[in-house]
Amino acid sequence: MEFSHKPVLLAQTMEALQVAPDGIYLDGTAGGGGHSAAILAQLKNGRLICVDQDPDAIRVLRERFGHRENVTIIRSNFSEIPKIISELGIPSLDGVLLDIGVSSHQLDTAERGFSYHHDAPLDMRMSQNGRTAAELVNELPFAELVKILSVYGEEKFAKNIARAIERERTKEPVVTTLRLAEIVKAAYPPAKRHDKHPARKTFQALRIAVNGELDRLSEGLDGAFASLKQGGRLAVITFHSLEDRMVKQRMTKWCEGCTCPKDFPICVCGNRPKARLVLRRPAEAEERELEENPRSRSAKLRCCEKI
Repeated sequence: MEFSHKPVLLAQTMEALQVAPDGIYLDGTAGGGGHSAAILAQLKNGRLICVDQDPDAIRVLRERFGHRENVTIIRSNFSEIPKIISELGIPSLDGVLLDIGVSSHQLDTAERGFSYHHDAPLDMRMSQNGRTAAELVNELPFAELVKILSVYGEEKFAKNIARAIERERTKEPVVTTLRLAEIVKAAYPPAKRHDKHPARKTFQALRIAVNGELDRLSEGLDGAFASLKQGGRLAVITFHSLEDRMVKQRMTKWCEGCTCPKDFPICVCGNRPKARLVLRRPAEAEERELEENPRSRSAKLRCCEKI
């Protein structure tokens, strides 16, 4: 199986992680193994744990790295990192990489139902388990649809779209990607239909809801940081503002020190920084990468080190 996935911000990520040859690293969203391969190339006596929830990715990872004695491949969600390393008998990690979001393989494989460019069943499940996007679209009440589109998609026309979905699903269940895309397009104000694809934010919102992405990210950040040894690094790549905002706020909180008023003669709060920022500003794709991989345009890398 070919799992097409170009690793974004590869050079910046490797520089941020500073892979130690004898370290233990975990790629929590291993996908097609692009970032994992780069980490492996720098390991000598070290170990790599590849984690992904997508069974397609797991098959490809086993084909690529299954023969390597220093690689462990596990089908799971990165929110389970503390449990994963506990079961492996690993006390702590030297580094964790999380590349959040949908992979090129998932987008380009029409039958997975992630893309509004192909006609396919409205699925969007990264793990290929649980409720599909079609079930949400056809079963959720109007208010819930509006909330999902507004919060996860930051969609200004959420009410218009939810009302159109509610109307159309009474005629016939909405079960394909192109039908949903057409419903969204028709619900958009005519003047706004040509800026970007009108269905982009709706598909993002449904994908996040189907996979519980923000909840998993919150759990994954805390679990990954807790699993680091002193001096260990957490690198996170995000692709939209909701994810990036959560990562930024969490890392800022870990780096926060004393919160006492400035006029206090001594610290009474007892707060000490748990981390330091490796990157003061998020790393973004340079011109050459943007030309080779347009999907890297929205990618941002943040990294912190446990102290």
